[in-house]
Amino acid sequence: MRRKKSEDRSQKSEARSKKLKNIKFKMENLKVFKQKSFILHTSYFLRLTSYFSHLTSHFYLLTSCFYLLLLSSCHVYSFKDVSIPPEVKTVKIGFIENKARYVDPQLSPKLTDRLQQKITGQTRLTRTNSDDAHYQIGGYISEDNITTSGISNQAAATNRLTIGVHITFLNTLTAKTQEFDITRNFDFNANLSRQQAEAGLNEEILKNLTDEIFNRIFSNW
Repeated sequence: MRRKKSEDRSQKSEARSKKLKNIKFKMENLKVFKQKSFILHTSYFLRLTSYFSHLTSHFYLLTSCFYLLLLSSCHVYSFKDVSIPPEVKTVKIGFIENKARYVDPQLSPKLTDRLQQKITGQTRLTRTNSDDAHYQIGGYISEDNITTSGISNQAAATNRLTIGVHITFLNTLTAKTQEFDITRNFDFNANLSRQQAEAGLNEEILKNLTDEIFNRIFSNW
């Protein structure tokens, strides 16, 4: 009787052991399945993303080609939002002299250089020093002065630096000359000296003046 009970217990133990092994085996298979499924889904997603990226690049390419064809049919070339007639090839950019009552020795060369960089960098025109250049740009700084723009407790709190530039623009192909003046104001703390203010405002002054000159020249045909 005891022997039979022992055998029953042994058989039950073996059955439980086999059942646990089966459960463990199934869990491992499920884990492997989930990993493979994740890899497959990730691969599919990456392929789908690559496909849509490919389609997008083709769309932009076709759009660009259509835009260029449209511009060519209108006989106007466009580069970085600047429209220039096709017969215009060259530009001469003269030195922007400083004829203001107060002369900042750094402003003229820096403004000239910045204007040259912007025109050669944002148009298709070839820069030259020849007097036969299709476009010829020159000018001078006409104003450079400081005034009080704000008062606090009966004392100057804010000063204003005013820079004026006179520009001459000649189109030799049409023999037409345009002249215009631009003026920009730059406020600064009244506790700063002129030299300190100019040093702090240097980049803002150059950018504003250059952008204004550029826009006035290349937006009036």
